[in-house]
Amino acid sequence: MNMSDARGARERLVVIGGDAAGMSAASQARRLKGPDELGIVAFERGHFTSFSACGIPYWVSGDVPDRDRLIARTAEEHRARDIDLRLRTEVTEIDLDRGRVRARDVDSGAESWTSYDKLVIATGARPIRPELPGMDAPGVHGVQTLDDGQALLDTLSRTRGPIDSVPPERRSRRRDPDRAQPLGPARVRGLDTGAHRRPGRAVVVGAGYIGVEMAEAMIKRGYEVTVVNRGEEPMATLDPDMGRLVREAMEGMGITMVNDAEVTGLLTGGDGGVRAVAAGDAEYPADVVVLGIGVRPETALARAAGLPLGEHGGLLTDRSMRVRGHENVWAGGDCVEVLDLVSGQQRHVPLGTHANKHGQIIGAGVGGGYATFPGVVGTAVSKVCDLEIARTGLREKDARRVGLRFEAVTIESTSRAGYYPDASPMTVKMLAELRTGRLLGVQIVGREGAGKRVDIAAVALTAGMTVEQITALDLGYAPPFSPVWDPVLVAARKAAAKIGPAL
Repeated sequence: MNMSDARGARERLVVIGGDAAGMSAASQARRLKGPDELGIVAFERGHFTSFSACGIPYWVSGDVPDRDRLIARTAEEHRARDIDLRLRTEVTEIDLDRGRVRARDVDSGAESWTSYDKLVIATGARPIRPELPGMDAPGVHGVQTLDDGQALLDTLSRTRGPIDSVPPERRSRRRDPDRAQPLGPARVRGLDTGAHRRPGRAVVVGAGYIGVEMAEAMIKRGYEVTVVNRGEEPMATLDPDMGRLVREAMEGMGITMVNDAEVTGLLTGGDGGVRAVAAGDAEYPADVVVLGIGVRPETALARAAGLPLGEHGGLLTDRSMRVRGHENVWAGGDCVEVLDLVSGQQRHVPLGTHANKHGQIIGAGVGGGYATFPGVVGTAVSKVCDLEIARTGLREKDARRVGLRFEAVTIESTSRAGYYPDASPMTVKMLAELRTGRLLGVQIVGREGAGKRVDIAAVALTAGMTVEQITALDLGYAPPFSPVWDPVLVAARKAAAKIGPAL
């Protein structure tokens, strides 16, 4: 039943995009208005709704054993709440003048128009996929949707190296003096013929969050992993000195890092499948290629409709997530730009945490209430194997770009009291504004217990605290959890001392 046609429905909400922002908006609007007041139609071009894209690398690695665990709410659950959710249906046009959208059934190609009183655009982001030779070859994968994750797993299930009759224990093993463990091929379980296969070879293109997480997934799958990165160091969201720590740790895990390398094409074999990644004059053999280059806002529909876009290609909204200049159109999630509370500029920050908040705010507005999204400080955390990587606020180049004068300090500390068992090292870098002492940014690289410490800095940034004020924070302490001076406070003390004369 099309709920927008239900008797007594005075308004119709149309939602474009069935993941975090879109379905959070639909669900919140439904909580505030019943089907007699508001009909809701949601269009999703994929097979799934309300899923965690952030969890895909951990499903691929095997840490999450079941795809369905990544689905927060199924289509049937949404429909049971009187939301007319149409999967495998792609919106191809927005007609703002007549208040309607045109949608196409992905499988049949049939098209139809649906009118709306209120519209939510939650089209997300699209993976960056350079137009290079071989980019569409079998064995080349992005990881944006559950369908993408399943396609990659299907490739991995077919990908093994060739038969080698020499047992692993008799092969010469390469040793890297900087690595604690020897590198060598692994035995394939289940073969009792005396023959052995070399590990599959995976090349990850890009070394941002997706890239390092997929490198970990491939390592856990038993692949030999090469990461090809165009930047000076991995994790361009960090300053290069902190990115160097990530590179050194990844190399210590057996991952081959290739930095300052521009991919020029993907080479294919006789069967048409990918066989190598070309970068400059070098080729890196690959049985599977994973793209981790990043994403851009998916705003082609919005652009065609004449809606306002920002410098980064994302939709521009007010604090209530209404599209600027359009009273009955909202937008949220990875397709919008948001205010950076530290720099005061607009940014594109594609994260599920923000998308869900946007959806709640939009749903409140559609349902007759009022809520606002104040902005972000740019907090993110990730890991590759046992290395934790976190940042919030501005990098050095961000601060320079917006004309801020600052000091940067770096300290070494541990996750627990140094004498407590299993205390692990971490490096904390902190930026503070000269003259005011305002905290500008924090980056953390370390082992277990390091990453989530960035939340202390995120709260301090949101509150506009100075580094001097941070030193007085009353944080929890016990030897199993922290040194007596938490590493973030140690960095704040050092920063406060450094800028002291300028205050």
